[in-house]
Amino acid sequence: MKTETEIDFSIDLKNAVECLKAGGIILYPTDTIWGIGCDAKNSEAVKRIYDLKKRADSKAMLVLVNNESALERLVDEVPDVAWDLLEAAVNPLTIIYEGARCVAPELISDDGSLGIRITKEPFSNELCKRLGGALVSTSANVSGEKSPSNYSEISDIIKTGVDYIVKFRQTDGTEHKPSNIIKLGKGGVVKVIR
Repeated sequence: MKTETEIDFSIDLKNAVECLKAGGIILYPTDTIWGIGCDAKNSEAVKRIYDLKKRADSKAMLVLVNNESALERLVDEVPDVAWDLLEAAVNPLTIIYEGARCVAPELISDDGSLGIRITKEPFSNELCKRLGGALVSTSANVSGEKSPSNYSEISDIIKTGVDYIVKFRQTDGTEHKPSNIIKLGKGGVVKVIR
């Protein structure tokens, strides 16, 4: 028999996935801070997130995937150094890869790169799995404002601008931090961004 928490988790996942597949945008917990997300293939939904955040579309947003094979589908090649970095990472790590593909063009930087993180957090991992692809993940704040470390710090502008708010972890007051970010360049060049 499922516990109330497991039922809520399951209902939340079902509702969030339905919203994403219908082209909606959601507010959800990740392996780091709360994020605003949409199906990474949906250009219109991506544009709505840029508008909600009042963010210049020249500033790329990252995506979450649930496993290594999902990562490999989004880039021309995953360099060997990336596997080493992912294996050694203690905290959530976003890697910016060259040769991005299979996502909305608005997510790909001018240099053809895309930030991707494999999430191990149960809710966002299962969300990516059920969506069957990459999930946009950008901090749940208006551009220029402080990133919220937990749900209670998210502004009403963001909450009213999304189509679905995940209930899971709303009462978690733990302070979360954004991921570390590393950019991989040609010839195995590794640049620490954050």
